Amino acid sequence: MGPWGTEINKALLFAVKFLVSAGLLWLLFSKVGGGRVVDLLKSISPLSILAASVAYLLAQLVSSFRWRLLLTERFKITRLYSLYLVGSFFNIFLPGIVGGDAVKVYYLYKGTGKGTQALGSVFMDRYTGFVALVSLGLLAYPFGFRHFGGTWLQWLLPAIAVGFTGASAVIFGMRIGGGRLKRLSAFYDYFHQYVGHRKVFYKAVGLSVFVQALAMFAVYLLSRGFGFQVPFLAYVVFMPIITTVSSVPLSISGLGVREAAFVLLLSSMGVSVEEAMALSFAWFISMAGASLVGLVEYLRVKEHGKALPDTTD
Repeated sequence: MGPWGTEINKALLFAVKFLVSAGLLWLLFSKVGGGRVVDLLKSISPLSILAASVAYLLAQLVSSFRWRLLLTERFKITRLYSLYLVGSFFNIFLPGIVGGDAVKVYYLYKGTGKGTQALGSVFMDRYTGFVALVSLGLLAYPFGFRHFGGTWLQWLLPAIAVGFTGASAVIFGMRIGGGRLKRLSAFYDYFHQYVGHRKVFYKAVGLSVFVQALAMFAVYLLSRGFGFQVPFLAYVVFMPIITTVSSVPLSISGLGVREAAFVLLLSSMGVSVEEAMALSFAWFISMAGASLVGLVEYLRVKEHGKALPDTTD
């Protein structure tokens, strides 16, 4: 396929994502009207938004330590954190153009020339984060079951856990030969080395638990800022579901899908449609505000040409 065909496919994919996000948001707003949601957003204390943004930035910092564990070279945390912030900016403000993970892979590969490590480390970084996310949700599941037991919601988290476990078995169980698949074989070899180095894997998952807990706590803080009486454990159960569905690449930065997930899940806790939408938008606003730091880092990286995180002695 030529360059024109690739560009057309990208444009079509972006159009589909735009239609999905716009359609879901239109459907939700048609039920409640935008005015009520805006009024709720105006009512929340700016300190709640700021606290959620700080929690997001702290989570990105801890994620940088996790990423360093998954790299063979020892890189300075400040440089890895810089790339994490840049990736965060691209994820939120330039969706459908360049993904944040692709940006991190690009800059790491540009500096090291090790494509397998760049791609594999970013994948494992995401993977360990999802392991922690689902694990936390399952641990809290028995305590939150009384809120949604007997409804179709009770099957969502178990279904995600089963699907993730099955996908993991396939990924880590694959053995691919050489020849034309030599690069793909090296990619899987990178994964398999973590099966043998479980100490590193468990440390990465441990850091991921802290990262995911910060995100859940940020949403809980915003919820309290609105005056919602939803217990923290409910968000521990709900966030794995919300994160999973909003990560499916069928919308723009999860817009629309994330709001619909908030509405469906929080309705079991007595939260109205407009309140759930306001909470979802507040969370997005807090992340977007924090991610603007990534723009500053991106401009600095481009100006100084530092594509590779500095190595330590």
